[in-house]
Amino acid sequence: MQDIAYHSMPCGRRIAFRHAPPAALDSRPTLVFLPGYMSDMDGGKATALFAHAQEQGRGCLLLDYSGCGRSGSDFADGTLSRWRDEVLTLIAERVSGPVTLVGSSMGGWLMLLVALGLASGSSRLAGMVGIAAAPDFSDWGFEADQKAQLRRGETVLEDNPYGPEPTPTYASFWQDAVGHEMLGSAVPLDCPVRLLHGQRDADVPWQTSLRLAEALGSEDIQVLLVKGADHRMSRDEDVALLLRVIDDLDPFAKSTKGLPCP
Repeated sequence: MQDIAYHSMPCGRRIAFRHAPPAALDSRPTLVFLPGYMSDMDGGKATALFAHAQEQGRGCLLLDYSGCGRSGSDFADGTLSRWRDEVLTLIAERVSGPVTLVGSSMGGWLMLLVALGLASGSSRLAGMVGIAAAPDFSDWGFEADQKAQLRRGETVLEDNPYGPEPTPTYASFWQDAVGHEMLGSAVPLDCPVRLLHGQRDADVPWQTSLRLAEALGSEDIQVLLVKGADHRMSRDEDVALLLRVIDDLDPFAKSTKGLPCP
């Protein structure tokens, strides 16, 4: 794995990241992995993606949002808007050429916001791959009484199936997220999109990927449902599927793999 580096935002926040630039002859888009809520770049899918990219001489960028992993600041201050801006800044400052965004769970929602930011100013967006993408979970992910708590500025705590501590949702995060809900209207993105979703996902209904496919403007969209996979999609076969899908997304781009020696 590449060593951890840090990027200082204009406000002083330090964002931890790993970046492997592409080999000289590799023309494929750089892969940018966006982890889920309270996750970081040390997760199994992120590290597998980074290792796979390095083996191929392909560019790859991992990062920890502020308040997560090795990045500074308090998690309670995190919002989709803040994390979107951090991702866009790192792409602008650290990556040359087009990118393919890979977003897991909440990272799949953030992927859409980053894509809209890229598409509005350039042609850098090459494609998107969602893994149990969770856009609009500020709506369908909370009961009416929880939404009332959040509107009052209170924190909602929920059981965490992945650790001993409850999962907090802070009012500032939720209120910001409501302003980014997008499944109720067309999403003006027309790049190639692949959406992977496990049908045993207890956190994000797999139908969410179908709704997202319908909302996106692209005609080049495939939804892959995996009957035995849960929300994490972290089994060996799930990760292998993810890597195949990413490789197949850019079949005509040049790779250094297999090129003859000069």
